[in-house]
Amino acid sequence: MAVIKHIASKNSDYGESERYLIFQHNEYTQKPILDEEGHMILREEYYLDGLNCDPFTFASECQELNSYYHKNKNFNEIKSHHYIISFDPKDRDECGLTGERAQQLGLTFAKKNFPGHQALVCTHTDGHNESGNIHVHIVINSLRKYDIPQEPYMEFDCESKAGYKHHLSTAYLAHLKQEVMDMCKKEGLHQVDLLTPAERKITEKEYWAQRRGQEKLDKLNQKMKEDGITPKETRYQTEKQFLRDAIDNAASIARSPEEFSKILDEKYHIIFKISRNRYSYLHPGRKKYITGRNLGTRYTEDFLLKAFEENMQSHREPKEKILEQQAPNTFTDLPPVPFSDTSAIPAPFIFIKSDLRLVIDLQTCIKAQQSEAYAQKVKLTNLKQMAQTVAYIQEHGYDSLDDFHAALDQASDQTSASRKSLKDTEQQLKGVNEQIHFTGQYLAYKNVYADYRKSRNKENFYEEHRAELSLYDTALRTLKEKSGGNKLPSMKSLYAEKDRLVELRDRQREYFSNHRDYERELRTVSANIDMILGKNREQEQQIEKNQDL
Repeated sequence: MAVIKHIASKNSDYGESERYLIFQHNEYTQKPILDEEGHMILREEYYLDGLNCDPFTFASECQELNSYYHKNKNFNEIKSHHYIISFDPKDRDECGLTGERAQQLGLTFAKKNFPGHQALVCTHTDGHNESGNIHVHIVINSLRKYDIPQEPYMEFDCESKAGYKHHLSTAYLAHLKQEVMDMCKKEGLHQVDLLTPAERKITEKEYWAQRRGQEKLDKLNQKMKEDGITPKETRYQTEKQFLRDAIDNAASIARSPEEFSKILDEKYHIIFKISRNRYSYLHPGRKKYITGRNLGTRYTEDFLLKAFEENMQSHREPKEKILEQQAPNTFTDLPPVPFSDTSAIPAPFIFIKSDLRLVIDLQTCIKAQQSEAYAQKVKLTNLKQMAQTVAYIQEHGYDSLDDFHAALDQASDQTSASRKSLKDTEQQLKGVNEQIHFTGQYLAYKNVYADYRKSRNKENFYEEHRAELSLYDTALRTLKEKSGGNKLPSMKSLYAEKDRLVELRDRQREYFSNHRDYERELRTVSANIDMILGKNREQEQQIEKNQDL
């Protein structure tokens, strides 16, 4: 799915934007990466174009325009706007998207939506956070250089005149999102509805807070490992994510707002408030409420009231039916190696996640060491989680640790097998998409090749239609290699095979996700058992004895 992000910058150095697009930068600090001699390093692959300016004199041309209109002189003025169109990582593998094609799409997008502005359009293929997704950067001067036609999404007349600044209104942003959706639909790329609010709303600020927090936690855990201590917390959780997880767990069992509020308070020490029919939540470490709308649509009053009603209806059903739906060992009836034959749709694996959480180690919890009140809350929570762990073991019929570890190993094997099958299906789907792409290319230029065969002056005809004939030869050669000398498949059969593989992939994803969640739950139980039995403390004492010796 392609998304569009907007960043407003008050930096008066326009050259910094150009340097960021051309040279490698650190993702966390946004500072350039230098070589041994202290020089900046060029990006391995990038495509750069300019709109209404030369890309390599973008900074000076923007300064000249600002001086002409006497704008962008104050430090608190927005000097430039940075738009980023990020394509789905699967577009490269499944849809054949290249950096060169993405640059053409980005340049067309900029010409259509920012026609009067000086702009840099640059495509990177390295991807953010090593994801490998192709993304296009569009950096525009906030001051408009040329007059443009008035558009319906513009609120004021001056938004179409030269010498006035770029104004991103709600209607303008909705227009840009719709343009991205239309562009991806036209190109056959993966896309979701960008105009519908997200179920889990994660802002740019929260995303980077999670990244930085995870990096600090990893460094702390590495230091603990060097000291011979096994870290318990490996995943950093923002305050908003803590609220989301807690609300998800509470909403899955609560049957009314009152019960929902009680669960949040007793289990997670979260205060729930209803004001003007809007839901708000107070994190135990904060003094200001966070509205459900800031967390996502899953945490607003409309969604939660429906969830309460569904829980109430399910509670009224016969108890025997509920117990059948919550049978814990459903996976034992499935074959040991799922979907070895990819033509068969796997049977669904039903897993209902419990509210079991990891027991927190107070010796490694920094926040608990800094706050005695928080440490007391953690102790009470740990007692509840230990009791729930013991109840979980009894309910699922594990008579010994060996039985439990055998179930954990079996769940791990099922997860690995389902992951492998999913990867195989995705690889097959990638091959079918390539065949569809080259078959369409072959059919599109088949008539040109036929005219070439009939032409009397083949050399002149070839020179005039070199690009079309080259694409035809490439498509024909690729299709022959894939068919192995057999008859080329028709588009109808290829699309039928694609539909079958897409259906199979979706089922396998659900199957893999359920098994992965079940394995994670068992690993949580395993970690809690170790805490109850004190195995980690014994290991630390043994390490200390060895160091003394």
